Amino acid sequence: MAKRVLSGMQPSGLLHLGNLFGALDNFKRLQAEHECFYFVADWHALSTNYEDTTRIREYVREVLIDWLAAGLDPERSTLFIQSRVPEHAILYLLLSMITPVPWLERNPTYKEKRENIEGRDLSTYGFLGYPVLQTADILLYKGDFVPVGVDQLPHLELSREIARRFNQLYKPVFPEPQALLTEIPKVPGTDGRKMSKSYNNTINLSDPEATVRSKLKTMVTDPARIRRTDKGNPDVCPVFTLHKSISAQPVIDQVNQDCRTAAIGCIDCKKLLADGLVTLLTPTWEKRLELAQKPKMVDAVIDAGTKKAGAVARQTVAEVSEAMRIS
Repeated sequence: MAKRVLSGMQPSGLLHLGNLFGALDNFKRLQAEHECFYFVADWHALSTNYEDTTRIREYVREVLIDWLAAGLDPERSTLFIQSRVPEHAILYLLLSMITPVPWLERNPTYKEKRENIEGRDLSTYGFLGYPVLQTADILLYKGDFVPVGVDQLPHLELSREIARRFNQLYKPVFPEPQALLTEIPKVPGTDGRKMSKSYNNTINLSDPEATVRSKLKTMVTDPARIRRTDKGNPDVCPVFTLHKSISAQPVIDQVNQDCRTAAIGCIDCKKLLADGLVTLLTPTWEKRLELAQKPKMVDAVIDAGTKKAGAVARQTVAEVSEAMRIS
């Protein structure tokens, strides 16, 4: 019997190469092996961006379009929007009743974001309690596996603790979700830092070819290589790091060798990278264009996913209500 996989993605902006290599490629692989539920976590986006919600609906739709264009198959994966299934909020409320506050305060991400995100008041119940909503997202579908990186393990362990506590207080309803550890490749942005919307250094899946090529032309390289005749060090070059995720192995090997001997300059190296990236993204661009011309196709996917997810969610909430002896 196929195991159930659950994962979500916040609509905090346009999806980029980091999302493609870090999550979407893995989503596509998993849908061929398991029963997958993937949702756009629009309520989670409010935990840090509650003051400006003007573009959330736009980003929700863009995320879904990018998912479909990148190869997620609604025939093999259930794709839906979190807020369209109100049982997420119901289970979140019920689980919050049994979750000790110290469990939430020890969350390393809670401490890190409060210290590092500037200009936003994160002293809210929603931000403190978002791991409980995350837990509700997982337990609502009785997910067997949750694909995570090593840095997300504390979040999943908290979900497991909450599931255990519920099962002990009432009766066994929830399986304890297991981590499906995935190696997330390092995807540098155009400034050399981690590709992130927050740094404004992304190459978006929706960027047209001209924009992709333009962004790559400005991408930083080996800081010690100043002149064309200088020998480079690919090991410290963000462009070469991207090559390793995008280019064919013969190109990677040639660039690695030619950079070290100054047989190739940064401009030509970036052109090779741009050519490889355009080849990689062309099928996605073509699918995006098709979806843009057929908005009802996207609506149908959302409606079908919501219907399937809702049926599972309602059954789980009924079991929870019975276990807690509430109506």
